[in-house]
Amino acid sequence: MVYNKKLNSSGYIIDIIKGTILGLIVTIILMLLFTILLTYSKLSEELIPLINSIIMILGITTGSIFTSRKAYRNGWISGGLIGVTYFLIIFLLSVIFIKDFTLDKYTFLKGMIALVIGTIGGMIGINIK
Repeated sequence: MVYNKKLNSSGYIIDIIKGTILGLIVTIILMLLFTILLTYSKLSEELIPLINSIIMILGITTGSIFTSRKAYRNGWISGGLIGVTYFLIIFLLSVIFIKDFTLDKYTFLKGMIALVIGTIGGMIGINIK
């Protein structure tokens, strides 16, 4: 289904929300699988930051490809918005639930990675028709 929604239409915003939710669902599923794998294997805990970053990338990519596949153009904008929205949700959850959460250069770097990966995922999705 190909459609051309204006960037300020409510349908476009709903698609961004759906893509973000899909990305978060993929993240939750992969985190649960990684947690089980970490619990019942001899994987080093030093891998946790790397695996978390990979899972974040997979979640954002999935959501941005899903949403931008429906778009007629500007897939990179859809993907970038999904990346930023995804990051903001994760950031807010971290601030709320992690007692000693600090805003540092790594947090900023993860935000930039989310934006770039979302943009790339949007470009990929717009070209998969």
